[in-house]
Amino acid sequence: MQLIAMLTMLMDHIGIVFFEDRLWLRMVGRAAFPIYAYALVQGHRYTKSPSRYLVRLFVLALLSQVPYQLALNPGGMNVVATLFMAAAVMQALDRTSRVWAKVGIVLGAGAVMQLFPFDYGCYGLLLVLSFRYFASERLLFIHLLLNLVYMLVYGLGGMLQMLSIVPTLVLVYGPAAWKRLEEFRVRKWVWRSFYPLHLLTLAALEGAAW
Repeated sequence: MQLIAMLTMLMDHIGIVFFEDRLWLRMVGRAAFPIYAYALVQGHRYTKSPSRYLVRLFVLALLSQVPYQLALNPGGMNVVATLFMAAAVMQALDRTSRVWAKVGIVLGAGAVMQLFPFDYGCYGLLLVLSFRYFASERLLFIHLLLNLVYMLVYGLGGMLQMLSIVPTLVLVYGPAAWKRLEEFRVRKWVWRSFYPLHLLTLAALEGAAW
């Protein structure tokens, strides 16, 4: 699972940086974020130290920001920052039982993520929360609904995002196959360092090409 997330994200970013006319690279890349969202929820659920989990995400987001701006988007926040915000929201939601407080936390965080903007914005937060609080066909329905809204807002980019539902289909209808994918693990340092290092490499290659 981790290897699929890394490879599909790499193909997506290679398409953005070097082959903007190769739509198939962007299509393949749509599988990456849902897998990272799912992995984040699993990490939130099983971590022995929620505070350390947040710190690791925060540090990785900081390390990724400059490579992200150099390679992909000079004015945006990288996807690990999105995952950090989603993890912080999940921890905040776990600490309160009041519905109005939960709604306020989600709306406030979503507004911040749209304003700055974070990669995937409010969509990214809501997709993570979907993996956290829904399962089976309900999860599939919510993911599809989010993609439809995303498509209405972002047009062609949103149409590509419809392909992100593929990992969710596998999760819902192929749990046995998904379990086997989860059993294939990469080393922790590779998993944690891949995002900033691959962005830094792409930025360097892009600079050399110019």
